[in-house]
Amino acid sequence: MSLPTWTADLAVDCRCELGEGPQWHASQGRLYWCNILQGRMHWLDAASEETGRVDIGHMISLPAPLTDGDLLLVGEDRLSRFDPRSSCSETLCGFEADNPLTRSNDARVDRHGSLWLSTMGKAAESGAGSLYRLHRGELTRLRTGLTIPNALCFSPGGELAWFTDTATGMVMRWALDSAGWPVGEPAPWADFSAHDGNPDGAVVDAAGHLWLALWGAGKVVRLDHDGRIVAEVILPVSQPSCPAFGGKALDRLYITTAREGLSPTRLAAEPHAGSLFVAEVGVQGLVEPPLRLN
Repeated sequence: MSLPTWTADLAVDCRCELGEGPQWHASQGRLYWCNILQGRMHWLDAASEETGRVDIGHMISLPAPLTDGDLLLVGEDRLSRFDPRSSCSETLCGFEADNPLTRSNDARVDRHGSLWLSTMGKAAESGAGSLYRLHRGELTRLRTGLTIPNALCFSPGGELAWFTDTATGMVMRWALDSAGWPVGEPAPWADFSAHDGNPDGAVVDAAGHLWLALWGAGKVVRLDHDGRIVAEVILPVSQPSCPAFGGKALDRLYITTAREGLSPTRLAAEPHAGSLFVAEVGVQGLVEPPLRLN
């Protein structure tokens, strides 16, 4: 039996070195995303199709919406408040600022309004990364010894978290308590170690199914509650990094991609690598909760 399959089309020809962190800002009707390595934030107005970008000045990996319309930028070694109207920013706090070997990587706000963020070695050094939770302004380290932490996402009711260390190929599931804190140890949930492509960014839909980017395989797969692949989105580029639901009905799947590491021959075959893509999947996503700082 063949899987339901969608094709992703080019949405914005931005050709990021490492596109990441797509976030739908419902009140503005905008999708924001980052070019991590070049320190830029991009945006797309879904109604007008107007696009723009801002040079931040340091690596950034996530622009999370705040309740007042500002954005919380997860930067290389700091968290900053950014006003998209004035392009002014204010540093709120640092993390791993004393370690020049690391930078932020994947991040997402959980169903309780708290930010989960990860770090990794700038050269993907083994075990250099960590996982943190920012809850009401206090940053707590949850896990260390990670290499390329990714796929941070949460169940609709906030009782489960998922993440992966891309280097292992294993997606983990972690039980959360009523305040969103991890309970016990995470458990293996979906094994991609022998699969085509490596697990990267992920997002959860309204049915509680996980949409996972497979770096190197040129696709995003939809996983059911048991971690089985039940549908897929095919891209014309090989390195999708993270999906996000957006649009008025939250039924468009936007996907960031990357050019990083591709040879000149591969880039000639994938001229739009690093751009933003979109698939009309007709499956409803979840509204990203605004981050609560206090």
